[in-house]
Amino acid sequence: MTQIENSKKGIVTPLLEAVAREESLPVGDLLALIASGQVVVPFNVRHPRLRPMGVGRRLRTKVNVNIGTSKDYQNVEDELRKVDVALDYGTDTIMDLSTGGDMKKIRARILDRAPIPLGTVPIYQAAIQAIDRRGSIVAMTEDDLFGVIEEQAREGVDFMTVHCGLTLRAVERLKAQGRVADIVSRGGAFHLAWSLHNGKENPLFEHFDRLLELARTYDFTLSLGDGLRPGSILDATDRPQIEELLTLGELVRRAWAADVQVMVEGPGHVPLDQVEMNIKLEKRLCQGAPFYVLGPLVTDIGAGYDHIVGAIGGAIAAAAGADFLCYVTPAEHLGLPSADDVRDGLIASRIAGHAADIVKGVPGARERDLKLSQARKRLDWEGQRNLALDPRKFDAVRRDRKSGSTACSMCGDYCAMRLVSEFLGTPVETDAGRC
Repeated sequence: MTQIENSKKGIVTPLLEAVAREESLPVGDLLALIASGQVVVPFNVRHPRLRPMGVGRRLRTKVNVNIGTSKDYQNVEDELRKVDVALDYGTDTIMDLSTGGDMKKIRARILDRAPIPLGTVPIYQAAIQAIDRRGSIVAMTEDDLFGVIEEQAREGVDFMTVHCGLTLRAVERLKAQGRVADIVSRGGAFHLAWSLHNGKENPLFEHFDRLLELARTYDFTLSLGDGLRPGSILDATDRPQIEELLTLGELVRRAWAADVQVMVEGPGHVPLDQVEMNIKLEKRLCQGAPFYVLGPLVTDIGAGYDHIVGAIGGAIAAAAGADFLCYVTPAEHLGLPSADDVRDGLIASRIAGHAADIVKGVPGARERDLKLSQARKRLDWEGQRNLALDPRKFDAVRRDRKSGSTACSMCGDYCAMRLVSEFLGTPVETDAGRC
């Protein structure tokens, strides 16, 4: 049975017990959220050593890291180093977006390396194979695409991005709109090229029931991709984007009717004043299905610093109800990210997610900030280090700035915490004793 079926029948599995415990949520509440489609637990039993985690309402905001080879850079060991960095710095999921080299081998090694949910975009492999075998992406057959989806499900992939909403009708909306950036989704571009060349409907939309059957058989989670997400803030919330979202809302209902877990992907480049509205619109049109957002990026001019741009948008989006943030690295729009880019992008998105969790009242979020503030007042550097998102950065800055045991090098003897505590009669406990 699928996880939705189990939840509808009130069957409490060890998997769901683990997720409920991790989220400090009554297991009965979790069952109800999964049964209603407001929470998904991407978990493929074929994925070795997989640690379960949930995405959705009342749960901690999750963060995803994208990695993967390209035609120009096919070094698998580099990507595995990025996996290690992502795990070390606390990612919740990883997506393999490889488009170069032996994609099946790369995926197998990541699945073996990472005990967290793995996502993919099957159209990438199907399109690249069509080029290799028939000379062109547009020569891909429908069976090629569905064959790749089933292959990846058998291998253990936990969730898949499928661009089911990029229909011929949506393409006509795009043509009429006159966008600044047209389509920036690679998967979306592949589907558009295939449909227009062949004069046929997107096979993932046309044969959505076939996709549901595969998802139900292997119990992987569908992530309904946003092939028409805006790639410029000037294209945000336009007719093509909304046309696709309307279709995705209808497909969410069909997935739930088949007891298939589903979440929805969202924009993209969105100015600050439209972020909250985009989240609420998705939640309304998609009946509360979990929302997975890229960034959003709130300006187009942050090249080299887009992890900051994405964290600004991500914090607003998650506070408004987004459930899952896809990280953005400093290399976004520029090139393949390095391991350091992966770390910086992940930390930025984790900060954004945690900031939102404080607003959403997620259990433990505000308490962590309280404990760190109390440690800061006590000048308890070890306590602060242990509560920080990046303890190694904490150590490095204190070491390099020659901070002492009782204060940082910025304030020294003029530490506000210590001075005020003395005059208020609340002495500070430090590593060196009472001050």
